Amino acid sequence: MERFETESLALMPGQKVQATVLSHHPWGVIVEIVGYENAGLSASIDMIQQFSRTTSSHDELLALFPPIGSQIDAVIEQIHRWHPPVSVRLSIRPADLESLTWSCDFCGERITLSPGGDALVLDSRSNDGPGSHTLISHRHCLAKRIRPDNTGERARALKIGKMH
Repeated sequence: MERFETESLALMPGQKVQATVLSHHPWGVIVEIVGYENAGLSASIDMIQQFSRTTSSHDELLALFPPIGSQIDAVIEQIHRWHPPVSVRLSIRPADLESLTWSCDFCGERITLSPGGDALVLDSRSNDGPGSHTLISHRHCLAKRIRPDNTGERARALKIGKMH
């Protein structure tokens, strides 16, 4: 990975993607995100985490695994860029495909990451070396943590990405 790997920055939590199922594992599936086949990403769906509470048997859970080679709709749940390869966790839960929610990293309350939601996705990087960390925040949670006298940045935190 270069100092700041940039190809995966086009991907963010809450974004819908297409993925091709590459292999099955006891916990879930390894997939490849369509359009990012040569990006050096590691992408997966944790089927146990997503569906074990809603299935009554192991066989019922296994039946939910998408077939190897199939192309599926998914939504990005998390991206980890701490060290190579970039790791992407996807969700295929119907509710998440409709509207993905997550916890705000500042207040802990639920926030909608899907388009139209109030989430901000913050990628922090160091000047000292590679890697980055993604934070999810309500607009108002970020704005209230910016110095009160920095009114321009506070206003931008409340407006970024919103239609004028």
